[in-house]
Amino acid sequence: MLTQRLVVIGTSAGGMQPLMDLVAGLPADFPASICIVMHIPAYAPSSLPAILGRAGKLPVSHPVSGEAVLPSHIYCAPPDHHLLIEDGHFLVSKGPKENRVRPAVDTLFRSAACSEGPNVIGVVLSGLLDDGTSGLWTIKHFGGTTVVQDPHDAEYDSMPRSAATQVQIDHTVPARDLAALLIRLTAEPVKALSRVEIDEDHKKRVATEISIASSGHAFRKGVMAFGKVTPQTCPECGGILVQIREGGFTRYRCHTGHAYSGDTLLVSVTESIEDKLWRTMRALEEASMLLEDTSRDYEQAGNLRLARQYAQAATQMEDRTRLIFENVTRNRSLSTEHFEYEAHFEQEANQNG
Repeated sequence: MLTQRLVVIGTSAGGMQPLMDLVAGLPADFPASICIVMHIPAYAPSSLPAILGRAGKLPVSHPVSGEAVLPSHIYCAPPDHHLLIEDGHFLVSKGPKENRVRPAVDTLFRSAACSEGPNVIGVVLSGLLDDGTSGLWTIKHFGGTTVVQDPHDAEYDSMPRSAATQVQIDHTVPARDLAALLIRLTAEPVKALSRVEIDEDHKKRVATEISIASSGHAFRKGVMAFGKVTPQTCPECGGILVQIREGGFTRYRCHTGHAYSGDTLLVSVTESIEDKLWRTMRALEEASMLLEDTSRDYEQAGNLRLARQYAQAATQMEDRTRLIFENVTRNRSLSTEHFEYEAHFEQEANQNG
């Protein structure tokens, strides 16, 4: 275990300003290590260390595999890589995506909990969907301290609200109070793990998931024994999905290693419906064009009967294409946010009506 406290922070949309406010409020001798996962595009370099380095007094960097986790330092997950903690050192990997992203908040949180137990302080800030909920639950389960940004204070409240709904949260604070809270928490002695009984099977499964995030090979590492095999398939690779129960919520992992919360899986499935509809529409239009070309060939050859039959079939195919397009325009990407948004406006309409 590290001699210093370990603060792990997860955020996405709307998280930049809270992060800048946080580092601006931390002293140069802040005793803990801070690791940050922020959802960023895989195709562009990250400016997060430079931005946070200018905002505060602590050094900020992208770590590399094997680098020691040092106190009074901020580490940011590099683009398109998971950031893991193992025996006081970093492991930076391109393991399977989790919740459709890499880096993922849950992978960092899970590895920190398994490695450092009660020494960990997990923080979920502004962001969309629910990455971080499972990881924060694991931190709590291993005796760590859980913190969320007050959802009313967050620009995008989905990540902190999901965590607050599913996990026993120790502290809920607006972003402006986060630095003061972390200064106070890191000055307190680490609580013993006496109040938390960690099931050995659960601990083994968490360790296996960390190994999958670092090097893949999920099937060989026993992912199929994690829970009930479901009829759902992975939207990214088509692999079989296994259902994993954690507390009061369910998540999924496929036999190649991709992992999803229930809400992220729903978003992915509804988005894949649109992709499939577009592919069907493309195939129908190609068939229609082929039928039209063949009709013209028969017409030029003087076979008007076959030309009319092919032309009629092309028209029917075009009618089917229009129906598919109507389905494309009606398809919606569903999520908890979507349903809450609809419920809010339905409630307002009922009150005004």
